[in-house]
Amino acid sequence: MAERDLTETTLTSDLRYRGRMLQVREDRVRLPDGGESGREYVVHPGAAVILPLFDDGTVLLERQFRYPVRMHCLELPAGKLDAGEAPLTTAKRELLEETGYEASDWQRLCTLHPCIGYSDEAIELFVARGLVRRGDQQLDAEEFLETLIVPLTDALAWVRDGRITDVKTIIGLFWAERLPLR
Repeated sequence: MAERDLTETTLTSDLRYRGRMLQVREDRVRLPDGGESGREYVVHPGAAVILPLFDDGTVLLERQFRYPVRMHCLELPAGKLDAGEAPLTTAKRELLEETGYEASDWQRLCTLHPCIGYSDEAIELFVARGLVRRGDQQLDAEEFLETLIVPLTDALAWVRDGRITDVKTIIGLFWAERLPLR
């Protein structure tokens, strides 16, 4: 069976909000049937998430308060891409800044689009191995988080019981479950 072309074509695009990191746009589009509709979406610079795996089967997580959901969250280290920055460069920078660790072995796993209904955000997921502590965290002035090293089995149990709800972390941990130990 041949796939239909379901492409929507931009007719107009208006910037409704520009923040320090995000933009909100409102577009008019031509639909596949020739009709028109409106689309509102968030423009995001992109991000990298790191799955830091130790040889003993433990994983490095972070705990921080996330204001939009008003709760402390357990997450994998991650950060937004700076303008023109390659995702792997972001991943290496964020791992060192947020955790004090460097990795000797990096592998790209996949691209995530966590909110395709209302955002163009793309997150590149990397696994980091050969982890070595290089010093203390180098957090941004308004960034507060703590790190913890836990068995992968515990982290996966926390996903299953609802303690971990962050989608990029859940996907990263499910990847970890499938990767061979070293």
